[in-house]
Amino acid sequence: MKRRIMMTAGLSAGLGLMLMPRRSAAQGATLNLYSARHYNTDEALYGNFADLTGIKVNRIDAEPDPLIERLKAEGDKSPCDVFLSVDAGRIERARQMGLFQAVSSPVLTKAVPAYLRDPEGLWFGFSKRARVIMYNKEKVKPAEAPTYESLADPKWKGRLLTRSSGNVYSQSLTGSILANLGPEKTEAWARGIAANLARAPRGGDRDQIMGVAAGEADLCLANTYYLIGLVKSKKPEDREVASKVGVIFPNQADRGTHMNISGGAVAKYAPNREAAVKFLEYLVSPSAQKYFAEGNSEYPVVAGVDLTGELKALGSFKEDELNARVYAQNNAEALKIMDRAGWK
Repeated sequence: MKRRIMMTAGLSAGLGLMLMPRRSAAQGATLNLYSARHYNTDEALYGNFADLTGIKVNRIDAEPDPLIERLKAEGDKSPCDVFLSVDAGRIERARQMGLFQAVSSPVLTKAVPAYLRDPEGLWFGFSKRARVIMYNKEKVKPAEAPTYESLADPKWKGRLLTRSSGNVYSQSLTGSILANLGPEKTEAWARGIAANLARAPRGGDRDQIMGVAAGEADLCLANTYYLIGLVKSKKPEDREVASKVGVIFPNQADRGTHMNISGGAVAKYAPNREAAVKFLEYLVSPSAQKYFAEGNSEYPVVAGVDLTGELKALGSFKEDELNARVYAQNNAEALKIMDRAGWK
């Protein structure tokens, strides 16, 4: 079967660009996808769905916040069937704005663990992102920083790197700390983080990892798939960076390591609801879960899916099973706490 995917222009060219005329479900096998995932390897993911089902995929790629605002502005005239995002905080914000509809699917509820999906069936996680502590192998022993809380210890003053408080990954992690420790202890922790920074936060996770490898700092917070991207790089200098950095899965003696998600939802006014649900169910199939693991080095959400060699090499670990909706709902308060603490 010929692979049928139509790429549309990005939203950066203007939010007024329409994906396609609104269709009714009876007009044929079509799926209109708004995606905040920007990974070349996802092409195979969408192409395989088209091959398996004969459903034509029309896609718009953009950053999550403009996509959310577009969905809101389009209202009941939106052509969007499925919304994909890369952080629980963003997908939860869209839920709070009433942009999704509930899905009752035995396939999804069986495949996706309860802590990785919305309790009301309004969104589902399809891949997991472990936010870990990374360290310079020549300067730190893993036992020195066993928990997120330990990063606030004054002994790390001038030795830590992380993203800014404005980054949604920082907000979701702090939201999980807030859910576990409460506001007072979380603010004390955030003050410790701010006091220990080697420099003002800037750049993405890859920048923090490279800073640790270069000796700019000894520790950083980052998602594991960024390190694996360096491990798998064709550039010798990237692989050299990766060789200098180790991974600590925090809080193994108590709640476990914070897990964020890439997730999806059926849009409130989806014109092709049946195709949308079928697509979400496809995302928990063994073949799709392998694409997440092999394509972007994310952890599958479905139990029993084989990990890549690079993921296996990081080792097994205990996950924090706090429901993603809980820490995502804490994002706004987490940002206020970080800003008060001087974590800018």
